[in-house]
Amino acid sequence: MSYSADKIKNICFAGHGGTGKTSLFEHILYAGGVIPRPETVDSGKTVGDSSPEEIKQKNSIHAALANVPWEGRKINIFDSPGSSDFIGDVILSFRASEFALLAVDGRVGVQIETIKLWRNLEDRKKPRGFYITKLDDERADFGKVLEDIKDKFKIDPIPFILPMGQGADYQGVIDILNEKAWFVQGDGGTLEKEGEIPEAYKAETAAAREKLIEAAADGDDALMERYIEKGSLDAAEMHEGLIEALADHKYIPVFAGSALKNSGLFPFLSFAADIAPLPGTAKDTALDKEGKEQEVPMDPAKPLSALVIKTSYDQFSGKLSWIKVITGKLSADSEALNVSENKKERIGKLYTCVGKKLEEVKELAAGDVGIITKAASLKTNDTLTEGEAGLTFLPLRLPEPVHSVAVNAVQKKEEDKLGESLVRAAEEDRTFRYIFNTETKETVISGMGELQINIILDKIRQNQKIEMETHTPRVAYRETISKKASAEYTHKKQTGGHGQYGRVVLDIAPLGRGEGYKFENKIFGGAVPRNYIPGVEKGVAEGMARGTIAQYPVVDVEVAIVDGKYHPVDSSELSFKLASRNAFREAMRQANPALLEPVMNLTVFVEDKYLGDVMSDLSGKRGKILGQDEVGGGIAEIRAEVPQAELLRYSIDLRSITSGTGSFGVAFDHYAPISGRIAEDVIKAAAAFQVKEEEE
Repeated sequence: MSYSADKIKNICFAGHGGTGKTSLFEHILYAGGVIPRPETVDSGKTVGDSSPEEIKQKNSIHAALANVPWEGRKINIFDSPGSSDFIGDVILSFRASEFALLAVDGRVGVQIETIKLWRNLEDRKKPRGFYITKLDDERADFGKVLEDIKDKFKIDPIPFILPMGQGADYQGVIDILNEKAWFVQGDGGTLEKEGEIPEAYKAETAAAREKLIEAAADGDDALMERYIEKGSLDAAEMHEGLIEALADHKYIPVFAGSALKNSGLFPFLSFAADIAPLPGTAKDTALDKEGKEQEVPMDPAKPLSALVIKTSYDQFSGKLSWIKVITGKLSADSEALNVSENKKERIGKLYTCVGKKLEEVKELAAGDVGIITKAASLKTNDTLTEGEAGLTFLPLRLPEPVHSVAVNAVQKKEEDKLGESLVRAAEEDRTFRYIFNTETKETVISGMGELQINIILDKIRQNQKIEMETHTPRVAYRETISKKASAEYTHKKQTGGHGQYGRVVLDIAPLGRGEGYKFENKIFGGAVPRNYIPGVEKGVAEGMARGTIAQYPVVDVEVAIVDGKYHPVDSSELSFKLASRNAFREAMRQANPALLEPVMNLTVFVEDKYLGDVMSDLSGKRGKILGQDEVGGGIAEIRAEVPQAELLRYSIDLRSITSGTGSFGVAFDHYAPISGRIAEDVIKAAAAFQVKEEEE
């Protein structure tokens, strides 16, 4: 069944791992009549965790999508992973949704991943709310967790739900907006039952309802005037205000319940269908033909435009392209332009889905999310439009990978097959990168953490039967010079016919760090004709490709040819290239050559209790602490400069120090000189690598 744009809602479930998102997702699908019975995560049969790797890990790895028809609306719900290793699928879920629901464990309160996700949502100015889970657990405390949310995020959230008891005394929840009680009927397949609000909770419900009215009054100026004038709002005004104020992100709603007891589900579904923002309240961002950014409102009346938010592969359906329609509508059996590739793409069948189960539809309206199968040219971040190329939507804002390993197939004949599998993995998860480093002669894969990379490699081993080896990647060191020097070299070779002759004199001098390379022709009087100067530059470039210390590329050097000599018959561009290469290397040996190592900008997020241990560890890694800040919620941000060689296993080290709660981002900053024992070790390792390379 297809829905019009004004009947669609898009919601993302997110939060720290283990907070119960997948169970909540499963039981909401059951409450909405989408599945016949709810399954547990341990059973391996949930809609949200359906891939072999998720069933094995008993954790969400990929975003799952399902839709619930409720009160005449279609509610698309994304169940996103909780581990920072799989943040890519959380971000695509945020991009495709107009409302995010952050799950918080009713036993332990706000955890670090939820704080990081909150910051991401703040950057997006995305409407959001909280769902306090597991209230039937004996350690649950709704009031304490609500206070924790207030403290961690410095907000005054608005409860839409009040629990009736908690732990062993948990009876269900009160729907404050609709003034109903929903009572637990038992475990498993019995849904909650509507009833009257118990007398003991009426005063608390009335006070909570006043907070809802105050939040609604913020919907617009007219409502605020009525609220000030009358001291309250009627039901219709309250309803109108809550919709408008949430779309403008003026309040934070809070829900609660116990998914495993099917409690707190109906009130949330009612809110999702009625109050949660419509797609038309949101805007996406695109680039016009001149490369200027402009906002694009979600509008069904305009021509088609859509963004590919995810690519996945199914063993039965093949390639799946997940599409968020921004304007117009996307129809089955039609044609659209892939703006990113400038190719026409035939749209065959369209689908919505419930987990891995596809459901065919005829069209997707503006704001809707669906799937195109077997679209050859489509890839994640591509823009689809109707007619000529116009706007191109901005790509997903994904973080840079923080953990890398080098990988190779044990059997050389399987290298191509491994490469194809890694390319596909990088297409499915855009936070995973695959490159062949021509400098270090290694295939290097990078991602958000050790867990993500191990799962990808295990999947390839199992599906493709490829035996692999992994090791720590080699660091891309550089060489430079410390003083000026000069050298001359004559290349002379006599053969049966024309010989080879070229003589050059080169001056070299150090440049500032990061300036790279400069070449200047200072020949006067025709000692070296101009037509041979390109050969000189090529020779210098070849000389710089392998330095004289450990054969790493040379940087930050200024080179000038100041003199030379040629032969009218035997000289050639090749002769001057060979002469210049050798002259450069000789000059470099005289110029106090030095090794340079890459230094990274590191940003670490840790709980305050781990701050001292993390800073001590960074000092031991030759790190330079640039500063630290409190970001709220008991989380500290540490900024440092650290040599890349010390960070190759940092995701593992940080997980160990912080019991898996810390996270970090890293980006290249500059090259810095190294000497002494560190330089000696680098030179030895480079020599060993060269011997191995020659043997192979």
